[in-house]
Amino acid sequence: MTNETLRDVRFPYQDAALTVDQRVNDLLARMDAADKAGMLFHTMVSFGDPAVGNPTFGLPSALAMVRNRRMNHFNLLGAAPGGREFAAWHNAVQRVALDSPLGIPITFSTDPRHAFSDNPLTSMMSGPFSQWPETLGFAAIGSPERLERFAEVARQEYLAVGLRVALHPQIDLATEPRWSRIAGTFGEDADLTSRLVVGYIRGFQGEALGSESVATMVKHFPGGGPQKDGEDPHFAWGREQVYPGDAREYHLKPFIAAIGAGATQMMPYYGMPVGTDWEEVGFGFNKGVLTDLLRDELGFDGIVCTDWGLLTDVKIFGADMPARAWGVEQLSRPERMLKALDAGIDQFGGELCTDVLLDLVAEGRVSEDRLDVSVRRLLREKFVLGLFDEPFVDEDRAEAVVGRSDFVTEGLDAQSDSLTLLTNTDSMLPLGRDLKVYAEGVDAAVLAGYATLVETPDDADVAILRVKAPFEPSGKGGFSDLFHSGSLEFAPEEHDRLMAIANSVPTVIDVYLDRPAVLGGLEESARAVLADYGASDEAVLRVLFGRRSPLGSLPFDLPRSMDAVLASRSDVPFDTENPTFRFGHGLRY
Repeated sequence: MTNETLRDVRFPYQDAALTVDQRVNDLLARMDAADKAGMLFHTMVSFGDPAVGNPTFGLPSALAMVRNRRMNHFNLLGAAPGGREFAAWHNAVQRVALDSPLGIPITFSTDPRHAFSDNPLTSMMSGPFSQWPETLGFAAIGSPERLERFAEVARQEYLAVGLRVALHPQIDLATEPRWSRIAGTFGEDADLTSRLVVGYIRGFQGEALGSESVATMVKHFPGGGPQKDGEDPHFAWGREQVYPGDAREYHLKPFIAAIGAGATQMMPYYGMPVGTDWEEVGFGFNKGVLTDLLRDELGFDGIVCTDWGLLTDVKIFGADMPARAWGVEQLSRPERMLKALDAGIDQFGGELCTDVLLDLVAEGRVSEDRLDVSVRRLLREKFVLGLFDEPFVDEDRAEAVVGRSDFVTEGLDAQSDSLTLLTNTDSMLPLGRDLKVYAEGVDAAVLAGYATLVETPDDADVAILRVKAPFEPSGKGGFSDLFHSGSLEFAPEEHDRLMAIANSVPTVIDVYLDRPAVLGGLEESARAVLADYGASDEAVLRVLFGRRSPLGSLPFDLPRSMDAVLASRSDVPFDTENPTFRFGHGLRY
Protein backbone atom coordinates (compact mmCIF):
# COMPACT_ATOMS: atom_id res chain seq x y z
CA MET A 1 0.00 0.00 0.00
CA THR A 2 1.36 3.44 -0.90
CA ASN A 3 0.92 6.50 1.26
CA GLU A 4 -1.37 7.94 -1.40
CA THR A 5 -3.78 5.02 -1.08
CA LEU A 6 -5.31 6.20 2.18
CA ARG A 7 -8.15 8.54 1.26
CA ASP A 8 -11.19 9.85 3.07
CA VAL A 9 -14.34 7.79 2.58
CA ARG A 10 -16.88 10.39 1.52
CA PHE A 11 -19.36 8.13 -0.26
CA PRO A 12 -20.51 4.55 0.27
CA TYR A 13 -18.88 3.36 -2.98
CA GLN A 14 -15.50 4.28 -1.49
CA ASP A 15 -16.06 1.96 1.49
CA ALA A 16 -14.21 -1.32 0.97
CA ALA A 17 -16.35 -2.96 3.66
CA LEU A 18 -19.40 -2.93 1.38
CA THR A 19 -20.04 -5.59 -1.25
CA VAL A 20 -19.09 -4.97 -4.85
CA ASP A 21 -22.77 -4.83 -5.85
CA GLN A 22 -23.51 -2.25 -3.16
CA ARG A 23 -20.61 -0.10 -4.28
CA VAL A 24 -21.54 -0.35 -7.95
CA ASN A 25 -25.16 0.60 -7.23
CA ASP A 26 -24.14 3.59 -5.12
CA LEU A 27 -21.67 4.96 -7.66
CA LEU A 28 -23.94 4.33 -10.63
CA ALA A 29 -26.67 6.39 -8.96
CA ARG A 30 -24.25 9.32 -8.60
CA MET A 31 -23.09 9.34 -12.24
CA ASP A 32 -24.60 11.64 -14.82
CA ALA A 33 -24.86 10.84 -18.51
CA ALA A 34 -21.42 12.31 -19.27
CA ASP A 35 -19.80 10.13 -16.59
CA LYS A 36 -21.49 7.07 -18.03
CA ALA A 37 -20.63 7.93 -21.62
CA GLY A 38 -16.97 8.32 -20.73
CA MET A 39 -16.91 4.77 -19.36
CA LEU A 40 -17.89 3.35 -22.76
CA PHE A 41 -14.69 4.49 -24.48
CA HIS A 42 -11.31 2.77 -24.27
CA THR A 43 -8.65 4.43 -26.39
CA MET A 44 -4.90 4.87 -26.58
CA VAL A 45 -2.70 7.07 -24.46
CA SER A 46 1.05 7.55 -24.86
CA PHE A 47 3.74 7.28 -22.26
CA GLY A 48 5.14 10.77 -21.74
CA ASP A 49 3.85 14.14 -20.59
CA PRO A 50 0.16 13.62 -19.66
CA ALA A 51 -0.55 17.17 -20.83
CA VAL A 52 0.69 16.49 -24.39
CA GLY A 53 -1.25 14.62 -27.07
CA ASN A 54 -0.05 12.11 -29.66
CA PRO A 55 -0.04 13.60 -33.18
CA THR A 56 0.80 10.25 -34.82
CA PHE A 57 -2.55 8.84 -33.74
CA GLY A 58 -4.37 12.18 -33.58
CA LEU A 59 -4.98 11.82 -29.85
CA PRO A 60 -5.57 14.60 -27.33
CA SER A 61 -3.64 14.52 -24.08
CA ALA A 62 -4.46 12.10 -21.29
CA LEU A 63 -5.42 15.06 -19.12
CA ALA A 64 -7.89 16.31 -21.71
CA MET A 65 -9.52 12.91 -22.16
CA VAL A 66 -9.89 12.39 -18.42
CA ARG A 67 -11.12 15.88 -17.59
CA ASN A 68 -13.13 16.84 -20.66
CA ARG A 69 -14.46 13.47 -21.81
CA ARG A 70 -14.50 11.75 -18.40
CA MET A 71 -12.74 8.72 -19.84
CA ASN A 72 -11.01 6.24 -17.55
CA HIS A 73 -9.96 3.27 -19.69
CA PHE A 74 -6.73 3.63 -21.68
CA ASN A 75 -4.53 1.36 -23.78
CA LEU A 76 -0.93 2.42 -23.15
CA LEU A 77 1.40 2.97 -26.09
CA GLY A 78 5.15 2.98 -25.57
CA ALA A 79 7.10 2.30 -22.41
CA ALA A 80 9.37 3.90 -19.87
CA PRO A 81 13.05 2.96 -19.66
CA GLY A 82 12.47 1.16 -16.37
CA GLY A 83 9.90 0.10 -13.81
CA ARG A 84 10.31 3.10 -11.52
CA GLU A 85 9.68 5.62 -14.30
CA PHE A 86 6.78 3.55 -15.58
CA ALA A 87 5.15 3.47 -12.15
CA ALA A 88 5.73 7.19 -11.56
CA TRP A 89 4.00 8.00 -14.85
CA HIS A 90 1.08 5.75 -13.95
CA ASN A 91 0.65 7.43 -10.57
CA ALA A 92 0.80 10.93 -12.07
CA VAL A 93 -2.00 10.18 -14.53
CA GLN A 94 -4.00 8.33 -11.89
CA ARG A 95 -3.92 11.42 -9.66
CA VAL A 96 -5.65 13.42 -12.38
CA ALA A 97 -8.53 10.94 -12.47
CA LEU A 98 -8.84 10.79 -8.71
CA ASP A 99 -9.07 14.58 -8.52
CA SER A 100 -12.30 14.48 -10.54
CA PRO A 101 -15.58 14.87 -8.59
CA LEU A 102 -16.31 11.13 -8.44
CA GLY A 103 -12.65 10.04 -8.34
CA ILE A 104 -13.12 7.05 -10.68
CA PRO A 105 -9.68 5.47 -11.16
CA ILE A 106 -8.23 4.69 -14.56
CA THR A 107 -7.97 1.15 -15.86
CA PHE A 108 -4.79 0.89 -17.93
CA SER A 109 -4.54 -1.85 -20.55
CA THR A 110 -1.82 -3.06 -22.87
CA ASP A 111 -1.22 -5.10 -25.98
CA PRO A 112 1.39 -7.86 -25.55
CA ARG A 113 4.78 -6.44 -24.54
CA HIS A 114 6.93 -9.42 -23.52
CA ALA A 115 8.19 -10.69 -26.87
CA PHE A 116 9.79 -9.52 -30.12
CA SER A 117 7.02 -8.06 -32.30
CA ASP A 118 6.85 -4.29 -32.67
CA ASN A 119 3.66 -3.20 -34.42
CA PRO A 120 1.79 -0.40 -32.60
CA LEU A 121 -1.52 -1.80 -33.82
CA THR A 122 -0.95 -5.26 -32.37
CA SER A 123 2.00 -5.62 -29.97
CA MET A 124 5.16 -4.01 -28.61
CA MET A 125 8.75 -4.98 -27.96
CA SER A 126 9.50 -6.03 -24.40
CA GLY A 127 11.35 -2.85 -23.42
CA PRO A 128 12.08 -2.98 -19.67
CA PHE A 129 10.08 -6.19 -19.17
CA SER A 130 11.42 -9.72 -19.34
CA GLN A 131 11.50 -11.09 -22.89
CA TRP A 132 9.91 -14.37 -23.92
CA PRO A 133 8.99 -16.05 -27.22
CA GLU A 134 5.86 -15.05 -29.06
CA THR A 135 2.79 -17.08 -28.18
CA LEU A 136 3.59 -19.35 -31.14
CA GLY A 137 6.71 -20.31 -29.20
CA PHE A 138 4.62 -21.43 -26.25
CA ALA A 139 2.48 -23.43 -28.64
CA ALA A 140 5.69 -25.07 -29.84
CA ILE A 141 6.60 -25.93 -26.24
CA GLY A 142 3.02 -27.15 -25.81
CA SER A 143 2.83 -26.98 -22.02
CA PRO A 144 -0.12 -25.20 -20.36
CA GLU A 145 1.90 -25.19 -17.12
CA ARG A 146 4.86 -23.47 -18.76
CA LEU A 147 2.54 -20.92 -20.32
CA GLU A 148 0.82 -20.34 -16.99
CA ARG A 149 4.21 -19.60 -15.46
CA PHE A 150 4.91 -17.01 -18.16
CA ALA A 151 1.52 -15.40 -17.52
CA GLU A 152 2.24 -15.34 -13.79
CA VAL A 153 5.51 -13.49 -14.44
CA ALA A 154 3.87 -11.09 -16.87
CA ARG A 155 1.10 -10.50 -14.33
CA GLN A 156 3.63 -9.49 -11.68
CA GLU A 157 5.39 -7.10 -14.06
CA TYR A 158 2.10 -5.60 -15.28
CA LEU A 159 0.79 -5.18 -11.73
CA ALA A 160 3.96 -3.45 -10.63
CA VAL A 161 3.42 -0.62 -13.11
CA GLY A 162 -0.39 -0.48 -12.96
CA LEU A 163 -1.39 -2.34 -16.14
CA ARG A 164 -4.60 -4.12 -15.16
CA VAL A 165 -6.11 -5.38 -18.42
CA ALA A 166 -4.20 -7.55 -20.89
CA LEU A 167 -5.50 -7.00 -24.43
CA HIS A 168 -4.69 -10.64 -25.03
CA PRO A 169 -4.57 -13.64 -25.42
CA GLN A 170 -5.18 -13.90 -29.13
CA ILE A 171 -6.73 -17.32 -29.67
CA ASP A 172 -7.56 -17.12 -33.35
CA LEU A 173 -6.57 -20.25 -35.25
CA ALA A 174 -3.91 -20.09 -37.96
CA THR A 175 -5.87 -22.02 -40.58
CA GLU A 176 -5.06 -19.48 -43.32
CA PRO A 177 -1.25 -19.66 -43.63
CA ARG A 178 -0.97 -16.26 -45.30
CA TRP A 179 -2.67 -14.28 -42.52
CA SER A 180 -0.43 -11.54 -41.15
CA ARG A 181 -1.37 -11.98 -37.47
CA ILE A 182 -0.42 -15.61 -36.94
CA ALA A 183 2.54 -14.64 -34.70
CA GLY A 184 0.15 -13.67 -31.92
CA THR A 185 -1.78 -16.95 -31.98
CA PHE A 186 -1.13 -20.40 -30.56
CA GLY A 187 -1.11 -21.90 -34.05
CA GLU A 188 -3.42 -24.03 -36.11
CA ASP A 189 -4.77 -26.64 -33.71
CA ALA A 190 -7.98 -25.88 -31.80
CA ASP A 191 -7.41 -28.49 -29.12
CA LEU A 192 -3.89 -27.29 -28.30
CA THR A 193 -5.05 -23.66 -28.25
CA SER A 194 -7.95 -24.60 -25.96
CA ARG A 195 -5.59 -26.26 -23.48
CA LEU A 196 -3.10 -23.41 -23.55
CA VAL A 197 -5.59 -20.58 -23.09
CA VAL A 198 -6.75 -22.07 -19.79
CA GLY A 199 -3.23 -21.83 -18.37
CA TYR A 200 -2.77 -18.37 -19.83
CA ILE A 201 -5.90 -16.95 -18.20
CA ARG A 202 -5.16 -18.65 -14.88
CA GLY A 203 -1.66 -17.16 -14.83
CA PHE A 204 -2.92 -13.63 -15.40
CA GLN A 205 -6.11 -13.74 -13.34
CA GLY A 206 -5.53 -16.40 -10.70
CA GLU A 207 -8.26 -18.78 -9.66
CA ALA A 208 -10.69 -15.85 -9.59
CA LEU A 209 -10.45 -12.22 -10.62
CA GLY A 210 -9.30 -10.05 -7.72
CA SER A 211 -7.00 -7.31 -6.50
CA GLU A 212 -3.86 -9.20 -7.57
CA SER A 213 -5.21 -10.06 -11.03
CA VAL A 214 -4.72 -8.73 -14.50
CA ALA A 215 -7.96 -9.16 -16.43
CA THR A 216 -7.70 -10.81 -19.85
CA MET A 217 -9.48 -9.47 -22.92
CA VAL A 218 -9.68 -12.56 -25.11
CA LYS A 219 -9.65 -11.95 -28.85
CA HIS A 220 -10.87 -12.04 -31.56
CA PHE A 221 -14.34 -13.55 -31.24
CA PRO A 222 -15.60 -15.68 -33.03
CA GLY A 223 -12.12 -16.46 -34.38
CA GLY A 224 -10.16 -14.19 -36.71
CA GLY A 225 -8.13 -16.78 -38.58
CA PRO A 226 -10.05 -17.51 -41.82
CA GLN A 227 -9.32 -14.23 -43.61
CA LYS A 228 -9.89 -14.19 -47.36
CA ASP A 229 -6.52 -14.51 -49.14
CA GLY A 230 -4.82 -14.03 -45.77
CA GLU A 231 -5.35 -10.27 -45.83
CA ASP A 232 -6.12 -8.53 -42.55
CA PRO A 233 -9.37 -6.65 -41.80
CA HIS A 234 -7.49 -3.72 -40.30
CA PHE A 235 -7.71 -2.70 -43.94
CA ALA A 236 -10.58 -2.51 -46.41
CA TRP A 237 -8.98 -4.99 -48.81
CA GLY A 238 -8.92 -7.61 -46.06
CA ARG A 239 -12.37 -7.15 -44.60
CA GLU A 240 -13.92 -10.47 -45.71
CA GLN A 241 -13.86 -13.49 -43.42
CA VAL A 242 -14.71 -16.72 -45.20
CA TYR A 243 -15.72 -20.27 -44.31
CA PRO A 244 -15.43 -22.37 -47.49
CA GLY A 245 -15.05 -25.50 -45.36
CA ASP A 246 -17.98 -24.62 -43.07
CA ALA A 247 -15.62 -24.88 -40.08
CA ARG A 248 -17.09 -22.14 -37.87
CA GLU A 249 -17.48 -24.47 -34.90
CA TYR A 250 -13.79 -25.39 -35.05
CA HIS A 251 -12.81 -21.74 -34.57
CA LEU A 252 -15.16 -21.38 -31.60
CA LYS A 253 -13.54 -24.14 -29.54
CA PRO A 254 -10.82 -22.01 -27.89
CA PHE A 255 -13.33 -19.30 -26.97
CA ILE A 256 -15.55 -21.83 -25.24
CA ALA A 257 -12.49 -22.94 -23.27
CA ALA A 258 -11.62 -19.32 -22.41
CA ILE A 259 -15.11 -18.60 -21.13
CA GLY A 260 -14.93 -21.74 -19.01
CA ALA A 261 -11.59 -20.58 -17.62
CA GLY A 262 -13.11 -17.33 -16.40
CA ALA A 263 -12.22 -14.78 -19.09
CA THR A 264 -13.86 -11.50 -18.11
CA GLN A 265 -13.54 -9.55 -21.35
CA MET A 266 -13.95 -10.37 -25.02
CA MET A 267 -12.97 -8.51 -28.20
CA PRO A 268 -14.69 -9.29 -31.51
CA TYR A 269 -12.63 -8.92 -34.66
CA TYR A 270 -13.03 -6.46 -37.51
CA GLY A 271 -13.83 -9.16 -40.06
CA MET A 272 -17.12 -9.30 -41.96
CA PRO A 273 -18.41 -12.87 -42.42
CA VAL A 274 -19.24 -13.69 -46.01
CA GLY A 275 -21.30 -16.62 -47.27
CA THR A 276 -22.76 -17.66 -43.90
CA ASP A 277 -26.11 -17.20 -42.18
CA TRP A 278 -24.58 -14.40 -40.09
CA GLU A 279 -25.32 -10.85 -41.14
CA GLU A 280 -22.59 -9.60 -43.48
CA VAL A 281 -21.33 -6.85 -41.18
CA GLY A 282 -18.20 -6.66 -39.06
CA PHE A 283 -18.37 -8.69 -35.87
CA GLY A 284 -18.45 -5.55 -33.70
CA PHE A 285 -21.80 -4.68 -35.30
CA ASN A 286 -23.10 -8.22 -35.48
CA LYS A 287 -25.96 -8.95 -33.08
CA GLY A 288 -26.26 -12.55 -34.21
CA VAL A 289 -22.65 -13.13 -33.14
CA LEU A 290 -22.37 -10.97 -30.02
CA THR A 291 -25.82 -11.39 -28.47
CA ASP A 292 -27.29 -14.57 -29.90
CA LEU A 293 -24.05 -16.59 -29.94
CA LEU A 294 -21.68 -15.10 -27.37
CA ARG A 295 -24.15 -13.92 -24.75
CA ASP A 296 -27.12 -16.24 -25.11
CA GLU A 297 -25.68 -19.49 -26.44
CA LEU A 298 -22.24 -19.46 -24.81
CA GLY A 299 -23.33 -17.67 -21.63
CA PHE A 300 -20.68 -14.94 -21.59
CA ASP A 301 -21.70 -12.08 -19.28
CA GLY A 302 -18.43 -10.15 -19.20
CA ILE A 303 -17.31 -7.00 -20.97
CA VAL A 304 -17.37 -6.86 -24.76
CA CYS A 305 -15.01 -4.24 -26.15
CA THR A 306 -14.77 -3.60 -29.87
CA ASP A 307 -11.47 -3.74 -31.66
CA TRP A 308 -9.95 -0.32 -32.18
CA GLY A 309 -11.48 2.23 -34.55
CA LEU A 310 -14.88 0.98 -35.72
CA LEU A 311 -16.56 4.37 -35.88
CA THR A 312 -14.24 7.19 -36.94
CA ASP A 313 -12.04 7.79 -40.00
CA VAL A 314 -8.56 8.95 -39.02
CA LYS A 315 -5.08 9.55 -40.41
CA ILE A 316 -2.16 7.50 -39.05
CA PHE A 317 1.42 8.01 -40.20
CA GLY A 318 0.02 10.46 -42.71
CA ALA A 319 -2.12 7.82 -44.43
CA ASP A 320 -5.90 7.57 -44.39
CA MET A 321 -7.17 4.94 -41.96
CA PRO A 322 -10.91 4.58 -42.50
CA ALA A 323 -13.13 3.29 -39.74
CA ARG A 324 -13.26 -0.49 -39.79
CA ALA A 325 -17.02 -0.28 -40.26
CA TRP A 326 -17.12 -3.18 -42.66
CA GLY A 327 -20.57 -3.81 -44.05
CA VAL A 328 -21.92 -0.59 -42.54
CA GLU A 329 -19.71 1.92 -44.32
CA GLN A 330 -22.81 3.69 -45.57
CA LEU A 331 -24.00 4.46 -42.04
CA SER A 332 -23.18 7.71 -40.29
CA ARG A 333 -21.03 7.63 -37.18
CA PRO A 334 -24.06 7.90 -34.85
CA GLU A 335 -25.81 5.13 -36.79
CA ARG A 336 -22.73 2.90 -36.51
CA MET A 337 -22.66 3.55 -32.78
CA LEU A 338 -26.31 2.61 -32.43
CA LYS A 339 -25.82 -0.61 -34.38
CA ALA A 340 -22.84 -1.65 -32.23
CA LEU A 341 -24.72 -0.92 -29.00
CA ASP A 342 -27.69 -2.89 -30.27
CA ALA A 343 -25.35 -5.75 -31.20
CA GLY A 344 -24.27 -5.96 -27.56
CA ILE A 345 -20.96 -4.15 -27.12
CA ASP A 346 -20.01 -2.46 -23.84
CA GLN A 347 -17.04 -0.38 -24.96
CA PHE A 348 -15.76 1.27 -28.10
CA GLY A 349 -12.07 0.51 -28.47
CA GLY A 350 -9.84 3.18 -29.97
CA GLU A 351 -12.57 5.80 -30.00
CA LEU A 352 -13.15 8.98 -27.97
CA CYS A 353 -16.32 10.44 -29.50
CA THR A 354 -18.21 10.71 -26.22
CA ASP A 355 -20.06 13.70 -27.70
CA VAL A 356 -21.71 11.47 -30.30
CA LEU A 357 -23.01 9.13 -27.62
CA LEU A 358 -24.24 12.01 -25.47
CA ASP A 359 -26.13 13.44 -28.46
CA LEU A 360 -27.80 10.06 -28.97
CA VAL A 361 -28.82 10.03 -25.31
CA ALA A 362 -30.15 13.61 -25.51
CA GLU A 363 -32.15 12.70 -28.61
CA GLY A 364 -33.66 9.69 -26.85
CA ARG A 365 -32.10 7.22 -29.28
CA VAL A 366 -29.99 5.59 -26.53
CA SER A 367 -31.50 5.28 -23.08
CA GLU A 368 -29.58 5.73 -19.85
CA ASP A 369 -30.82 2.28 -18.93
CA ARG A 370 -28.84 0.93 -21.91
CA LEU A 371 -25.77 2.83 -20.74
CA ASP A 372 -26.25 1.39 -17.26
CA VAL A 373 -26.07 -2.19 -18.55
CA SER A 374 -22.54 -1.62 -19.81
CA VAL A 375 -21.40 0.81 -17.12
CA ARG A 376 -22.40 -1.68 -14.45
CA ARG A 377 -20.14 -4.34 -16.00
CA LEU A 378 -17.25 -1.89 -16.32
CA LEU A 379 -17.58 -0.54 -12.78
CA ARG A 380 -17.85 -4.00 -11.34
CA GLU A 381 -14.52 -4.99 -12.84
CA LYS A 382 -12.82 -1.85 -11.50
CA PHE A 383 -14.05 -2.68 -8.01
CA VAL A 384 -13.12 -6.36 -8.26
CA LEU A 385 -9.61 -5.42 -9.42
CA GLY A 386 -9.28 -3.23 -6.32
CA LEU A 387 -8.66 -0.04 -8.26
CA PHE A 388 -10.83 2.09 -5.97
CA ASP A 389 -8.99 0.82 -2.90
CA GLU A 390 -5.42 0.69 -4.28
CA PRO A 391 -5.29 3.06 -7.26
CA PHE A 392 -1.54 3.74 -7.03
CA VAL A 393 1.48 1.51 -7.45
CA ASP A 394 4.67 1.38 -5.42
CA GLU A 395 7.56 2.84 -7.41
CA ASP A 396 10.20 1.00 -5.38
CA ARG A 397 8.45 -2.28 -5.97
CA ALA A 398 8.10 -1.55 -9.69
CA GLU A 399 11.83 -0.98 -9.94
CA ALA A 400 12.49 -4.29 -8.21
CA VAL A 401 9.97 -6.39 -10.15
CA VAL A 402 10.09 -5.20 -13.77
CA GLY A 403 12.82 -7.04 -15.65
CA ARG A 404 13.83 -9.02 -12.56
CA SER A 405 16.87 -11.16 -13.28
CA ASP A 406 15.18 -14.52 -12.64
CA PHE A 407 12.29 -13.49 -14.91
CA VAL A 408 14.79 -12.62 -17.65
CA THR A 409 16.48 -16.00 -17.23
CA GLU A 410 13.17 -17.84 -17.45
CA GLY A 411 12.28 -15.90 -20.57
CA LEU A 412 15.58 -16.77 -22.21
CA ASP A 413 15.11 -20.44 -21.34
CA ALA A 414 11.64 -20.41 -22.89
CA GLN A 415 13.03 -18.85 -26.07
CA SER A 416 15.57 -21.67 -26.35
CA ASP A 417 13.13 -24.41 -25.47
CA SER A 418 10.64 -23.24 -28.10
CA LEU A 419 13.14 -23.68 -30.93
CA THR A 420 11.98 -26.33 -33.36
CA LEU A 421 14.55 -28.50 -35.10
CA LEU A 422 13.17 -29.34 -38.54
CA THR A 423 16.17 -31.13 -40.05
CA ASN A 424 19.53 -32.27 -38.73
CA THR A 425 21.35 -34.12 -41.51
CA ASP A 426 24.05 -36.47 -40.22
CA SER A 427 23.44 -35.09 -36.72
CA MET A 428 25.28 -31.91 -37.58
CA LEU A 429 23.84 -30.27 -34.48
CA PRO A 430 24.89 -29.61 -31.84
CA LEU A 431 27.98 -27.89 -33.23
CA GLY A 432 31.41 -28.51 -31.79
CA ARG A 433 33.96 -26.14 -30.30
CA ASP A 434 36.70 -24.09 -32.02
CA LEU A 435 34.77 -23.68 -35.25
CA LYS A 436 35.18 -20.90 -37.79
CA VAL A 437 31.70 -19.56 -38.53
CA TYR A 438 30.31 -17.36 -41.27
CA ALA A 439 27.12 -15.75 -39.91
CA GLU A 440 24.28 -13.57 -41.09
CA GLY A 441 21.68 -12.06 -38.81
CA VAL A 442 23.74 -12.84 -35.69
CA ASP A 443 25.38 -10.34 -33.37
CA ALA A 444 29.14 -10.81 -33.69
CA ALA A 445 29.69 -10.07 -30.02
CA VAL A 446 27.32 -12.85 -28.98
CA LEU A 447 28.78 -15.32 -31.47
CA ALA A 448 32.28 -14.62 -30.17
CA GLY A 449 31.38 -16.52 -27.01
CA TYR A 450 30.88 -19.68 -29.06
CA ALA A 451 33.08 -19.62 -32.18
CA THR A 452 35.44 -17.61 -34.35
CA LEU A 453 33.68 -15.31 -36.79
CA VAL A 454 34.98 -15.19 -40.37
CA GLU A 455 34.06 -12.86 -43.22
CA THR A 456 33.14 -15.25 -46.04
CA PRO A 457 31.60 -18.71 -46.44
CA ASP A 458 34.83 -19.87 -48.13
CA ASP A 459 36.77 -19.28 -44.90
CA ALA A 460 34.21 -21.04 -42.69
CA ASP A 461 33.74 -24.50 -41.26
CA VAL A 462 30.03 -23.79 -40.97
CA ALA A 463 27.55 -21.04 -41.85
CA ILE A 464 24.80 -19.88 -39.49
CA LEU A 465 22.08 -17.89 -41.23
CA ARG A 466 19.23 -16.29 -39.27
CA VAL A 467 16.45 -15.26 -41.65
CA LYS A 468 12.82 -14.25 -41.40
CA ALA A 469 9.80 -15.87 -43.01
CA PRO A 470 9.16 -14.17 -46.34
CA PHE A 471 6.33 -11.78 -47.09
CA GLU A 472 5.30 -9.24 -49.70
CA PRO A 473 5.07 -5.56 -48.71
CA SER A 474 1.57 -4.23 -49.29
CA GLY A 475 2.82 -1.16 -51.13
CA LYS A 476 -0.23 0.71 -49.86
CA GLY A 477 1.59 2.81 -47.26
CA GLY A 478 0.72 3.70 -43.69
CA PHE A 479 0.43 0.91 -41.16
CA SER A 480 -0.24 -1.72 -43.80
CA ASP A 481 3.50 -2.08 -44.37
CA LEU A 482 3.81 -3.44 -40.80
CA PHE A 483 1.55 -6.40 -41.62
CA HIS A 484 3.34 -9.34 -43.27
CA SER A 485 1.06 -10.86 -45.88
CA GLY A 486 1.22 -12.24 -49.40
CA SER A 487 3.40 -15.07 -50.67
CA LEU A 488 5.08 -17.47 -48.26
CA GLU A 489 7.87 -18.21 -50.73
CA PHE A 490 11.29 -16.62 -50.55
CA ALA A 491 11.96 -14.14 -53.34
CA PRO A 492 13.89 -15.94 -56.11
CA GLU A 493 17.08 -13.93 -55.63
CA GLU A 494 17.08 -14.48 -51.86
CA HIS A 495 16.30 -18.16 -52.27
CA ASP A 496 19.16 -18.56 -54.76
CA ARG A 497 21.55 -16.70 -52.48
CA LEU A 498 20.74 -18.90 -49.48
CA MET A 499 21.00 -22.04 -51.61
CA ALA A 500 24.41 -20.95 -52.90
CA ILE A 501 25.75 -20.57 -49.36
CA ALA A 502 24.26 -23.90 -48.31
CA ASN A 503 25.88 -25.60 -51.29
CA SER A 504 29.31 -24.12 -50.54
CA VAL A 505 29.65 -24.79 -46.81
CA PRO A 506 27.74 -26.87 -44.21
CA THR A 507 24.92 -24.51 -43.27
CA VAL A 508 22.46 -24.06 -40.43
CA ILE A 509 19.43 -21.93 -41.26
CA ASP A 510 17.25 -20.55 -38.50
CA VAL A 511 13.94 -19.15 -39.78
CA TYR A 512 11.86 -16.78 -37.68
CA LEU A 513 8.30 -17.97 -38.29
CA ASP A 514 5.82 -15.18 -37.68
CA ARG A 515 3.71 -17.24 -40.11
CA PRO A 516 4.47 -20.43 -42.05
CA ALA A 517 7.17 -20.37 -44.73
CA VAL A 518 7.57 -22.33 -47.94
CA LEU A 519 11.18 -23.47 -47.65
CA GLY A 520 11.46 -24.43 -51.31
CA GLY A 521 14.25 -26.97 -50.95
CA LEU A 522 16.29 -25.11 -48.33
CA GLU A 523 15.43 -27.95 -45.98
CA GLU A 524 17.35 -30.29 -48.29
CA SER A 525 20.35 -28.10 -49.13
CA ALA A 526 21.03 -26.86 -45.60
CA ARG A 527 22.54 -29.38 -43.20
CA ALA A 528 20.17 -28.27 -40.46
CA VAL A 529 17.06 -26.08 -40.37
CA LEU A 530 15.66 -24.60 -37.19
CA ALA A 531 12.49 -22.58 -36.61
CA ASP A 532 12.13 -19.88 -33.99
CA TYR A 533 9.18 -17.79 -32.85
CA GLY A 534 11.01 -14.88 -31.32
CA ALA A 535 14.41 -15.77 -29.87
CA SER A 536 17.56 -13.77 -29.16
CA ASP A 537 20.92 -14.70 -30.62
CA GLU A 538 21.98 -16.05 -27.24
CA ALA A 539 18.85 -18.23 -27.02
CA VAL A 540 19.55 -19.69 -30.47
CA LEU A 541 23.32 -20.11 -30.19
CA ARG A 542 23.24 -22.01 -26.94
CA VAL A 543 20.97 -24.53 -28.64
CA LEU A 544 23.09 -24.72 -31.77
CA PHE A 545 26.22 -25.35 -29.68
CA GLY A 546 24.58 -27.86 -27.34
CA ARG A 547 24.30 -25.92 -24.13
CA ARG A 548 20.54 -26.44 -24.31
CA SER A 549 18.35 -28.73 -26.40
CA PRO A 550 15.55 -27.76 -28.82
CA LEU A 551 12.22 -28.83 -27.36
CA GLY A 552 9.74 -27.24 -29.76
CA SER A 553 7.26 -28.85 -32.14
CA LEU A 554 5.67 -27.06 -35.08
CA PRO A 555 2.43 -25.28 -34.10
CA PHE A 556 1.22 -25.43 -37.71
CA ASP A 557 1.95 -27.17 -41.01
CA LEU A 558 4.65 -25.76 -43.28
CA PRO A 559 3.16 -25.79 -46.79
CA ARG A 560 5.15 -27.27 -49.66
CA SER A 561 4.17 -24.61 -52.19
CA MET A 562 2.04 -21.56 -52.77
CA ASP A 563 -0.08 -23.63 -55.14
CA ALA A 564 -0.96 -25.85 -52.18
CA VAL A 565 -1.84 -22.77 -50.11
CA LEU A 566 -4.04 -21.33 -52.85
CA ALA A 567 -5.89 -24.66 -53.16
CA SER A 568 -6.55 -24.93 -49.41
CA ARG A 569 -9.63 -23.71 -47.54
CA SER A 570 -8.99 -20.73 -45.26
CA ASP A 571 -11.06 -22.01 -42.34
CA VAL A 572 -9.96 -25.66 -42.39
CA PRO A 573 -6.89 -26.76 -40.40
CA PHE A 574 -4.08 -28.79 -41.95
CA ASP A 575 -5.60 -28.40 -45.39
CA THR A 576 -2.57 -27.83 -47.62
CA GLU A 577 -1.62 -30.85 -49.69
CA ASN A 578 1.53 -32.77 -48.75
CA PRO A 579 3.12 -30.17 -46.45
CA THR A 580 6.91 -30.12 -46.13
CA PHE A 581 6.58 -30.52 -42.36
CA ARG A 582 3.45 -31.27 -40.39
CA PHE A 583 2.07 -29.83 -37.18
CA GLY A 584 3.87 -31.44 -34.25
CA HIS A 585 7.12 -32.11 -36.12
CA GLY A 586 10.26 -31.39 -34.14
CA LEU A 587 13.50 -33.33 -33.78
CA ARG A 588 15.51 -33.70 -30.58
CA TYR A 589 19.21 -34.13 -29.94
